[in-house]
Formats: sequence, C-alpha cells, structure tokens
Amino acid sequence: MTAARTVRFPSGVEVPPLGQGTWHLGDDPARRAGEIAALRRGLDLGLRVIDTAEMYGSGAAEELVGEAIRGRRDDAFLVGKVLPYNADRRGTAEACHASLRRLGTDRIDLYLLHWRGSVPLHETAEAMEALVAEGSVGAWGVSNLDVADLADLPAGARWETDQVLYNLTRRGPEFDLFPHCRERAVPIMAYSPVEQGRLLGHKALKAVAAALGRTPAQVALAWVLRRDDVIAIPKASSVAHVEENHAALDIRLGADELRTLDRAFPAPVRKRSLDVL
Repeated sequence: MTAARTVRFPSGVEVPPLGQGTWHLGDDPARRAGEIAALRRGLDLGLRVIDTAEMYGSGAAEELVGEAIRGRRDDAFLVGKVLPYNADRRGTAEACHASLRRLGTDRIDLYLLHWRGSVPLHETAEAMEALVAEGSVGAWGVSNLDVADLADLPAGARWETDQVLYNLTRRGPEFDLFPHCRERAVPIMAYSPVEQGRLLGHKALKAVAAALGRTPAQVALAWVLRRDDVIAIPKASSVAHVEENHAALDIRLGADELRTLDRAFPAPVRKRSLDVL
C-alpha cells in the first residue's frame, strides 16, 4: 500500500498525491446523494485534497462539497479558485468569503487564481496575501499560468502550486513549466489527469492496463503520479469510481510500461502553449 506518500508545498504542508476534483459535480440533483457519498468515501480512503471553484455550477459544486465535509472538515484539504474577473483587491476577498459561506467553513486551505485575466497579477497576489493574513486562506497559488505568466508574479510572491491540464495526451508542461516549478520546490496540480475519459480507449494504454491486470484509468493515473511533485485531482461521481482511482496509488509502472506509453504519447521536444479545458 502506497497511499502514505505525500507531496510537499513550499510552506511545508504535505498532502496525498491523489485528490478529488469536482468540476461538473452538483449539476444534477438526481446525482447529488451519490456524489456526496463518493466525496466522503474518498475522504475515508485518505484522498484529502478536494478541488473546487466558484465557477463550477456557479457555486453548486462548493455547496455540494460543503455538505460532503460537514462534520469532518479537518479530514479535507480544500482547494478553491477565484475567477479572473473577480481577482482585484476587493473582488478576491468578496469571492473568497462567498465561497466560504457555500462551503460552510471558515477557511480554504489553498486558494488559486483560476486563470489569468486583465487584473494585474501583483494586485491579485496582494489580495491573496491579505486573505492569508486574516486567516480565511491557508495559502494561495495559481492555475493555468505558463512560465511567462509566472515571471510576472511579484518578487517574493509566495505561490504554492500551479494547477494545469496534464495527462498522457497533454505533456507540454514537461518541457519548461515542470522544470521551472521544480527549481522553486513548487508542486504541480494536474487537472483532468485522464482527459475526462477521452484517452481511455487508446490501444497502447489498454494493452499496458491489460498486462498489469488494471484498468486504463488506473494506469493513466499511475502515469501522472509517477512524478513525486504532482498532485492529481480526477473527478469521481460514484463510490466505485473513487475506489478505482484510489487503487492507482498501488501501481508502479516499470521501464517497459513507461517506454510503451512514451512511444504512444511522446514527450514534448519543444515549447508548446499551455493547454486548457
């Protein structure tokens, strides 16, 4: 069992490398009970990182998460996001406090700028630091920012992660973003680590999974988790799906499996624009 492995943020806080995403959760009232059960099962299994955002369902996902963690807030490490058009000094605070109300908590452990907009990054960083100082936020970071964007953050900014699209079919960040973050001891948070299921029918991935007696989704997750500085946050809307994801923590891909996947999904050899979904 390898679930005890952790990833460390620059602040020293450590979290498990596999968490839970909530994009598109909370959209359908008929699925609500199952989605809450899935999030709670994830917490039972140690998948403490729950990623959400004010954008997801216009707050519906945050309300769902709030219900799921009620009575066990300390079991969860909450990641939230502010929309770029809210990310000025006043708007960041207002958005954060609205998210806190929907989540039913007094703190968000890690609060991210969802993507870069027209608000200067130094203003967003100052707003984030103010939220940390007041205790509403434990730490802050960014999402969907490339190397050039990160260079525009103010000197001394204490950003804790960059959450980006990363999976077998989206390897662009390996070329320069990963080295940039690793030099600063900043972990990457990988969203859509199985490309929302679209890569699971790939012949090479299915072959590796069959040889290991695993599912394609588990192998795709294990591939993302092969790095010690990546946190993956796949969405799972059922208990069975959460348990399938959790089992990926026990997979260690060998050299032969990695070569097969590299041939099918080549690593980048030049700079690529950062992909987003």
